[in-house]
Amino acid sequence: MNMILILLGAPGAGKGTQAKLLAEKYKIPHISTGDMLRQAVKDKTLIGKQAKQYMDAGQLVPDGVMIEIIKERVTQADCNKGFILDGFPRTVVQADALAALFASMKLKQPQVLNFAVVDAEIIKRLSARWMCPCGAVYNTFTNPPQKAGVCDLCGKKLYQRDDDKEETARKRLDVYRKQTQPLIEYYQQKNLLINIDAARAIDAIFKDVVKHL
Repeated sequence: MNMILILLGAPGAGKGTQAKLLAEKYKIPHISTGDMLRQAVKDKTLIGKQAKQYMDAGQLVPDGVMIEIIKERVTQADCNKGFILDGFPRTVVQADALAALFASMKLKQPQVLNFAVVDAEIIKRLSARWMCPCGAVYNTFTNPPQKAGVCDLCGKKLYQRDDDKEETARKRLDVYRKQTQPLIEYYQQKNLLINIDAARAIDAIFKDVVKHL
C-alpha cells in the first residue's frame, strides 16, 4: 500500500475539495464516513445491517461498528494503492481504534493532513455557502453564481443548508474544537501530522500538500 491519508480540519476548511484533487492525482479513493455508511447499508453487508439499526433509530453508529465498516471498505481492490480517509477519526478514542486496525492489517502509518483556518474565516466561508438541487456549490466570496441566487448550470434557485447558517456554523465549530482538535496534538506527538495553511487559494493549497507528500 503506497499512501494512506487522514484529513483533519474544521467544517468549511476545504477538506472535501482537496480530497477530490488528491484522489485524482494519486489514483486512490476518497472515502468519507457518510459514503462508507451508506454503501455498507446499501450492500446489506452484515455490518451494514447493524449500522442501519442505529441510523434508523436516530443514534450515532458506535465506534466498533464504524471500525468494522472501515475494515470492509479498505480491503476492497480499489484501496490496494492506498486511500484517503475523511470524517474519521473524530476523537482520540477513535484514532486509537483506527491505529489498532491498521496494525492488525499490517498497513503503513498514515500521513495526517491538518487543514488549518482561523475561526473567523471558517464562519465567513460556511455562512457564504449556497447549494443547488443539482449538486453545484457556490460561495458568495470565492465562487459566486453569475446571477445572485440562481445556479449557473441549471437555472434553479439556490438554497442554504441549515448547518451552514451563521449561528449553526458557530455551534459546529465549537463541537469540532472540543471533540476533534485534540486529534491534532495526538498525531503531532506521533510525528504523523502535516499542517497546511488552508486560508489560501485552492491551487496554492494543493501544491503545498503535494510538496509535503
